[in-house]
Amino acid sequence: MAEQGGRPGEFGMIARYLRPLADEPGAFGLTDDAALLRPEPGFDLVLTKDMVAAGVHFFPDDPPASIARKALRVNLSDLAAKGATPIGYLLGLALPADWTEDWMAGFSAGLAEDQQRYGIPLLGGDTVKSPDGLMLSVTALGQVPAGGIVRRAGAKAGDVIVVSGTIGDAALGLRLRLGTLGMDAAGEGAAHLLDRYLHPQPRLGLAEAVRQFAHASLDISDGLIGDLAHVTETSGVSAIVEAARIPLSDAARALAAVDPTVLASVLTGGDDYEILTTMPEARFADYAKAAAQAGIPVTVIGRIVEGQGAPVVVDANGKPISLGRASHDHF
Repeated sequence: MAEQGGRPGEFGMIARYLRPLADEPGAFGLTDDAALLRPEPGFDLVLTKDMVAAGVHFFPDDPPASIARKALRVNLSDLAAKGATPIGYLLGLALPADWTEDWMAGFSAGLAEDQQRYGIPLLGGDTVKSPDGLMLSVTALGQVPAGGIVRRAGAKAGDVIVVSGTIGDAALGLRLRLGTLGMDAAGEGAAHLLDRYLHPQPRLGLAEAVRQFAHASLDISDGLIGDLAHVTETSGVSAIVEAARIPLSDAARALAAVDPTVLASVLTGGDDYEILTTMPEARFADYAKAAAQAGIPVTVIGRIVEGQGAPVVVDANGKPISLGRASHDHF
């Protein structure tokens, strides 16, 4: 791709903005068709891919550095839930025809900051022109001690259900952006909710504890109840979740007190990127201690039970709560 309107062409853009991110020897400075990666002896590779698209996962006018961070972090969240340590990533970048150098500089700066934060390099990828708006695809690579991956399957009747952090903030932040919640009602908490939607916080500090204590684990990306249903379905069990035990931020709690629709958003809204695990109740104290050492709060919200079927959410009186839909669905 040649120079266009003063902008660099494809290879010039790669050299200027992406090559500086590829400081791993196996990336060959992004000058080859593939990269070389060797996991440490005695470790398994863990691979995950998430795509994000303008108008679906982020707003087209979001800051480019924030878009970059979100695209990378949602993949790092998957690795954390598997008990894996990230070691690098591949980037697929589909740019609209009107991309600018200022946008690309901000985007690459966001990646550079997160690469330093999480200790990972860019290994390679591809760039194309998009006819339908910005799209990004990240493939993140991690490693776990051989045989140590923690899957969705594995939950057992009697396990407690544990979540990290607070639930529902990102879904409420999205509702603020869409105007279906009032900024006045959110008050000072609005900034927190908006940031949680824009900037996921992958819980990599929990990876070792997940490997050590969890029977099953995933990250909450499409909604708490819908993602828990993935665990129960693959494990051949069911679950009971106590709505009153779900950890809420001060901002979410304030909104829930005045808007009855907030609870459904908390339970079914996406973009939390917190870690949901199941484990024997006797292991929870040690898991919580390890999480506290990593600076990450964890909370028991329910229990895995015998049977099959969708998780049941109950109120403080033990009565089932009707949710309508369980989670976000792209189709």
